[in-house]
Amino acid sequence: NTPDAVEVSVAAGVAYLMSRQNADGSISPDATHATALTSLAALAMIGVGHQLTDPTPEGEALRKAIAFVLREDRQHEDGYFGHRDGSRMYGHGITTLLLGELLGMGVDAEQDHVIREKLTRAVELILRSQQMQKFGDGQYEGGWRYTPGARDADLSVTVWQVMALRSALAADIEVPAAAIDQAVEYLKRSYEPERGEEPMGRFGYQPGRSFGYATTAAGMLAMQVCGRYEAPEVIGAANWLLSRRLNPGDTWFFYGTFYYAQGLYQRGGDAAEQSRSRVESTLLSIQHENGSWSGTGVAQERVYATSMALLSLSVRYHYLPIYQR
Repeated sequence: NTPDAVEVSVAAGVAYLMSRQNADGSISPDATHATALTSLAALAMIGVGHQLTDPTPEGEALRKAIAFVLREDRQHEDGYFGHRDGSRMYGHGITTLLLGELLGMGVDAEQDHVIREKLTRAVELILRSQQMQKFGDGQYEGGWRYTPGARDADLSVTVWQVMALRSALAADIEVPAAAIDQAVEYLKRSYEPERGEEPMGRFGYQPGRSFGYATTAAGMLAMQVCGRYEAPEVIGAANWLLSRRLNPGDTWFFYGTFYYAQGLYQRGGDAAEQSRSRVESTLLSIQHENGSWSGTGVAQERVYATSMALLSLSVRYHYLPIYQR
């Protein structure tokens, strides 16, 4: 694809997200998951190069979106963002990641102060949740599930918390090294190598089960975000992902493709080139005329799928600090 085709696609995707913005600044078809979806849409817009301070319609839309996320009623007093909008720990991780990426990029010193305060409380909740006594023989230790008090863990929720913690750490919020180490051990337990000529393997939704495209891509990026760039699990997952075609019919395709694009970009060289061209040609071929992308057809899904598609295409720009190589 010529860069122009991708830029046209990205601009159309951003315009779609802006068309879904409500008077209160949220970018969501209704109140369900409004904080999380607005945070994800804002991450996508920042990821493709828009900033809060831009004197443009996009900058204005971002300012309204961030003002919504920072509203007093969005975060519970215990630091939890996933309660009010029903997005649970999954949404909490997304919103915490956004705040980590935004710190220092606010419209003024006062907004940066609010971001830091809310981010600090959100990170403390993630750390407390990780330390909850887990079920079983230790297989869930170090991971997260859908509620702060959950006693088991899964990969999809864990990955968002890991990215949020890494982003917060880069923004000088205190995160104990042990929290990252424990998360890495959980990720490793979710990985299963395959027999063959070259190292190859997949990550599962939980240790020992539900291995697939989306979980393998998510596990790979999470390990990299934790600094384990050359871990055998990362190399094996990258080889497995590169050995197969991108299929928009895959379960959790947009979710998986976001991790696939970012994770293989981190590998550099041929892996980065090959994955970028695959992602661009696949996503451009399934974009709707109104600029959106969609998977299952649920209303919330269009904002989610469009945001994830834009984040997948954003590797060419690498504006978000967390995804820089």
